[in-house]
Amino acid sequence: MIISVSRRTDMPAFYSDWFYNRVKEGYVLVRNPFNYHQISKVSLSLDAVDCFVFWSKNPANMINDLYIIDKYPYYFQFTLNPYDDKVEKNVPGKSKIIDTFKRLSDKIGPNRVIWRCDPIIITKAISEEYHYKYFEVLASKLKGYTSKCIISFVDFYPKVKKGLEKIGAFEISDEDKVRIAKRLGEIAEAYSLKIETCAEKIDLSQFGIEHGRCVDPNLIKEISGRNIKTAKDKNQRKACGCAASVDIGAYNTCLHGCIYCYANYSSSVVNGNMTLYDVNSPLLCSNITDEDLITERNS
Repeated sequence: MIISVSRRTDMPAFYSDWFYNRVKEGYVLVRNPFNYHQISKVSLSLDAVDCFVFWSKNPANMINDLYIIDKYPYYFQFTLNPYDDKVEKNVPGKSKIIDTFKRLSDKIGPNRVIWRCDPIIITKAISEEYHYKYFEVLASKLKGYTSKCIISFVDFYPKVKKGLEKIGAFEISDEDKVRIAKRLGEIAEAYSLKIETCAEKIDLSQFGIEHGRCVDPNLIKEISGRNIKTAKDKNQRKACGCAASVDIGAYNTCLHGCIYCYANYSSSVVNGNMTLYDVNSPLLCSNITDEDLITERNS
C-alpha cells in the first residue's frame, strides 16, 4: 500500500508524534469520512507499506525523528505559496518555512522534496504580476533543494467559495491559465525546475508542463528500487493522475486555517476535534465507540 500522510490534514505539522507512535505500534485506525462508524485498521509494517507520501506546509516537527522511518520509502509534497496570513492564517513566515524546506532537502535529498505552489489565486491584490515576482523569489531560494514544482489553479468548491469571495478571488479562465502557466514555466526553467500540474484538465504540454502525479509510482520506484503495481486512484477528481493510496488522516483537524482549504468546513468542529487528540490513540482526534465496526484493510 501507498500511505498518504495526509490530504485530509497537515499531519507533519501538527501530529508528527502521533504518526511516529503509529509506525512504532505497526498499525493505524482510520474512520471512513462518509460512514462515521466504519473504521479501517491499516497496517504500517515494512511489508505492508510501499511508500509514505507526506503533504505539508511546515514539516519542521518531523525532521529530527525521521530516523524512525529510515527503512521505509517516503517523500514530501511541500506546499510553499506566496501568500500572507489573510490567505494562510496560521502558516509560519516565509523565511522560517524556506529554512525548513532546505533542512529537509539536505537531509533526504532534493528529489524527495517536491515544491507545491498551489493553489494559484488571483485577486486585485494578488495579481498575475505578483505571482510572477514571488514565484521567482521562491524559485531562486529553492534552487538546488528541489527539482520539481507542482502548480494548480484554485477551484471554487462550495466549502471554500465564501472564503474566496471574501478576499475578492476571481474565477480563472482557461485563457488566463495558459498565460500564467507559460510565464511560470519560463521562470522555472531559469532555475532548473520542472513544472507539472495537479488535477488540471487544461493541456499545457506546449510549454513543457505535463499533467503530474502527486502520488507517483515512478518516483516511488526511483526511491525504493521496486516496481509498484497500482491503479489510478478512483477516489480523486477525474483529472487527478495519482496512483491509489490509503489516507490515514482526518478531516477538520488542520490548524493552518487556509482560506482555500477543502479539508476543513468549520473552525468550531476543528477546535472540538482537537480536544480529542491523544498522541497514544490509534485514531486521530477521535475515540472508539461501541457502535464502531473495525475491519482490516489490506489494499
